[in-house]
Amino acid sequence: MEFSPNDNNNLPLTKFESMLKTNNVLFFDSEEFENIIHHYLTQGKVALAKKAIKLGLEQHPTSTNLKLFQVEVLVFENKLNQADKILNSLHDLEPQNEEIYIQKANILSKKDDHEKAINVLKKSLELTEDVSDIYSLIGMEYLFLDKFEDAKSYFMKCLETDLEDYSALYNMMYCFDFLEQTEEAIEYLNAYLNNNPYCEVAWHQLGKQYYDLQDYKKALAAFDFAIISDDTFIGAYIEKGKVLEKLKKYQEAIENYSITLKLDDPTSFALLRIGSCYEKLGNQELAVQYYYKTVHEDPLLDKGWIAITKFYTKQRNFQKSLYYINKAINIDAENVTYWKLYAKINQRLNFLEEAERGFKKALELGNYEIDTWLTRGDILLQLGETEAAVYNFLQASEFYPENAEIEYRLAGLYYTLNETEKGSFHLKNGLHFNPEYAFILKELFPKVYNKQQVKSLLKTD
Repeated sequence: MEFSPNDNNNLPLTKFESMLKTNNVLFFDSEEFENIIHHYLTQGKVALAKKAIKLGLEQHPTSTNLKLFQVEVLVFENKLNQADKILNSLHDLEPQNEEIYIQKANILSKKDDHEKAINVLKKSLELTEDVSDIYSLIGMEYLFLDKFEDAKSYFMKCLETDLEDYSALYNMMYCFDFLEQTEEAIEYLNAYLNNNPYCEVAWHQLGKQYYDLQDYKKALAAFDFAIISDDTFIGAYIEKGKVLEKLKKYQEAIENYSITLKLDDPTSFALLRIGSCYEKLGNQELAVQYYYKTVHEDPLLDKGWIAITKFYTKQRNFQKSLYYINKAINIDAENVTYWKLYAKINQRLNFLEEAERGFKKALELGNYEIDTWLTRGDILLQLGETEAAVYNFLQASEFYPENAEIEYRLAGLYYTLNETEKGSFHLKNGLHFNPEYAFILKELFPKVYNKQQVKSLLKTD
């Protein structure tokens, strides 16, 4: 029995809390203790639940349900061996109690022994009338084992016993998605909707499957049915907006995204999409207004800052682009995309030291794309940092060992440093990997290109 603030059922709770304040020990029957403990656990008040369990077991030391609550708290606190001992003693007394098996499986799952947990849960199926919850727990254990087909089949069993078990529906769809079984998912959802035609969750999931297949007409119809089933379903309006964007119906997309802003607090995603739609419609003023709203709503959403930065870059207003990407970096200095944009904008402004710093930071954060190495190295070359450029390209060659663009640059750098043997080695590598990129020497190292030895190697090839 749940306690609520406006009924008489909370009298034992009030009495219990009064007892804690006065230290007067009052008597409660075991069911009252169970309700009190359940209330505190539901509220996340574990300390008060533990007090209630302790007092409850003092007054009712043989209560199996109170001991099961004790086990639940011990598992929550990761005191698994202690919980296991209590369960073993309970099993000796009540070997047909399904809840003992469920808690035992929970402990095994916590110990990452998911196969044993599944076996225990299957045993509990023989003892319970409410199989749906057990099916769901078995499905979750199979998910832990990455056995998605098995997991899927048990979530399907959940839905066979309870059509409105939407948690099982979501988990089952996760399995379909992971297994890339889009057609099978569509077939299942259509069959499911024949039995439950006003299930907005199923229509929503069906729309997402059609969206993945780029069947936007059917996706749109599915999201419309989701909205008919529940006209406050924010997810359906969002997905419908995404479909409308794909169909280049930007004004209709804006209308759907805007509905979500009225149904609940604004989401940064909806604001961002509205801004993007306005930009595609050529309404620059409203576009940037919504980009501002996006970052105001969620300063940690990188897509918002990236949208503003790219907006001003397209306008060739690089000073403003730089201003906003700097703000973004101040909020999250570990975002690789921010540093790449920072570097490119500074490069456009001919702020080469800052551009090089940006590319270097991107590399430090794990952005090992070939263009990052090449552009940084070329900037170091422009800055006259020849040895730093060599080191940069040598590092790059570890990631891209047969890249002609890197080899020609290393050849030019080593010839510049009068290390002819190394220059020759890398030039031969470049010619071997791709002779068509030899123009790099002419463009970046014209003096090297005109050396007799270099011309001889180029002709030899």
